[in-house]
Amino acid sequence: MEAQDFIDDFHRTWEFGATSHDGVDRQAGTKPHGQLRDWFSAQARAAGFEVRIDPIGNVFALLDFVDGADYVLTGSHLDSQPLGGRFDGCYGVIAALHAAIEIKKRVEAGQMEPKYNLAVVDWFNEEGARFAPSIMGSSVMCGLFDLEETLSIKDAQGITVKEALESIGYLGSDEAPSVAAYAEIHIEQGRLLERNATAIGAVTQSWYTQKLYVDVIGEQSHTGATIMKDRHDALPAAAMLVLKTEQVVEEFEPEQIVTSVGQFDVEPNSPIVVPREVKLVIDLRAHRRADVEKAREILVDYCEEVARARDITIEARDFDIRDHQVYPEDGVELTEKAAANTGISCMRIETMAGHDSVAVNRIAPTVMTFVPSEGGVSHCEREFTSDEDLVNGLVVHTEIISRLLDGELDHLK
Repeated sequence: MEAQDFIDDFHRTWEFGATSHDGVDRQAGTKPHGQLRDWFSAQARAAGFEVRIDPIGNVFALLDFVDGADYVLTGSHLDSQPLGGRFDGCYGVIAALHAAIEIKKRVEAGQMEPKYNLAVVDWFNEEGARFAPSIMGSSVMCGLFDLEETLSIKDAQGITVKEALESIGYLGSDEAPSVAAYAEIHIEQGRLLERNATAIGAVTQSWYTQKLYVDVIGEQSHTGATIMKDRHDALPAAAMLVLKTEQVVEEFEPEQIVTSVGQFDVEPNSPIVVPREVKLVIDLRAHRRADVEKAREILVDYCEEVARARDITIEARDFDIRDHQVYPEDGVELTEKAAANTGISCMRIETMAGHDSVAVNRIAPTVMTFVPSEGGVSHCEREFTSDEDLVNGLVVHTEIISRLLDGELDHLK
């Protein structure tokens, strides 16, 4: 395996959407995103892959080994958060491409006789930063989201998903490959592997997650001419909800639930106007579904309490609810075996974050693998994973894909 070629290619991706603080800003459907997809597609074609683009903009690089057979699918995503990190998602796509190149060499050398074909995928809009919800491309392909409804979703500037894909040349019409199994490798975005000095995480399940869309409605007025008792200011009420969202975790066991307000929009956002409306999104994730439901109940009740106390209106509605996804036990064991066979340390781990594998796991046997994130930092410009950990992940991932191509999880189909 040409590990240095992989590292060189992965480091090259940092040029696309590079920020001044060593991160990337490569949101779905933007010019830098399109440029990196062009580079990825060119690399795949040069290595002998066929490239297809489906109607939601997922990019597939295919290798055919067996006429008419289904595909073992592997990959992740090339889009990023605003001012995001260089490793999130992108590592999984480039590692998948280089694993596939290595497998192609083994097949051509007569060292392997795959049962299935192989495809590397770059899913569209995993991040959900520009277009909500997240995990978009894989969810459409898996039949979880409606294609036409998803293409009509708009960003903050009123641009639709369809228009964004057209603008970068990735609104496709090709049929997605039939999936026999799926494997994804990703940075952990947490620090359990680092805490335990372990190189590989075999992912067992995702956390239960849901979001609350909250609309705080007050009344617009003049900041200088309106006395305090006559105001119906939406912003202080919204600020109280932000603080309550952080404080609610104190009701639960340590490190069993996480909460945040990551999106917060003020109208009209003028320095001399009392805000009339604030829209915010509360994100709740926990190991146990009951904990998310309890936190949601506490926060909804608090919305009603604040609305009464401040004589305003607060509307909270549920959206983007995602139940636990449990990955197949045999897939977890496959990761453990692959790590053991290559002499690399491994432990079982849960994922607090969502990934495309959460969607694909609903339609095909799926294996999810993590490599360490330094300090647990992610969705941030200082996100970092060492070259050594990246290569260890590539080695294990290649072994996993090889076993999937041999049909090791066929009994789960």
